[in-house]
Amino acid sequence: MQSANPLRTRSQPEITLILPTYNAAPFLAQTWQAILALLERVGDQWEILFVCDGCRDTSADSLTRWAAPYQDRIRVLSYHPNRGKGYAVRTGLSEARGQWCLFTDVDLAYGFDEIERVAEALRRGAQVAIASRVHPESRLLLPSGLEGYAYRRYLQSLVFSRVVRQFLPIPQRDTQAGLKGLSAGAVEHLLPLLRCNGFAFDCELLTACQVAGFPVVEIPVLVRHEGRTSTTSMKSMGRMLRDIWKIRRRLRAGAFHRSPLPFAPWPAPSPSRAAG
Repeated sequence: MQSANPLRTRSQPEITLILPTYNAAPFLAQTWQAILALLERVGDQWEILFVCDGCRDTSADSLTRWAAPYQDRIRVLSYHPNRGKGYAVRTGLSEARGQWCLFTDVDLAYGFDEIERVAEALRRGAQVAIASRVHPESRLLLPSGLEGYAYRRYLQSLVFSRVVRQFLPIPQRDTQAGLKGLSAGAVEHLLPLLRCNGFAFDCELLTACQVAGFPVVEIPVLVRHEGRTSTTSMKSMGRMLRDIWKIRRRLRAGAFHRSPLPFAPWPAPSPSRAAG
């Protein structure tokens, strides 16, 4: 008889953490160990959902094998071909069982202290909570030699944010931080409105929140740069801008309007309250 695993449970999870995954083999073992450590700490409250977005390496096979003993706590979804981050996140949201849903990058650039800070904002009543690298209380942790890289990324983010806000009704200055969370009620209302498959998905989500009247709580975070280069190229930036234009056209056509919310939106807290 197989020995009982301390991470196995059939209870309904409180939180689903979605990890969109694409060709993550070089660092996947490190992520896996960090996920196991998180689950040991939080008990039965969380489920982890890896969404393998058309991986061409060993990521899907490795995750499926590793997750087998933890099937009630860690699930792996896999499909082909590669469809993009937005499609992966939407797939995860549609399969999530938690009362609250978070998604973040599979390389865990945001530590679990930051992830749990976003989760805590949802527990306190926020319908949507997002990490914000430009929050006054956010901090940046840099290895020696990456200062120039981080400054270029910061300028790129500011320029992109300004362009986005020219076309979409998004007040948030950091649309692309890779850590966001929603209540199950927000997912139910917003998910049918979302179509974007690529990296502009975050902008589409925030546009839908603005139209629907969901206050978006911005959470300060510690951002770690550990030497991995950005996957954002000029080609992908061009695709994002084209997607932004498509989102604008859908916005003007009324695609983000639905029936009134089934609950009163939670009032957005002040920045000091959001920091928890």
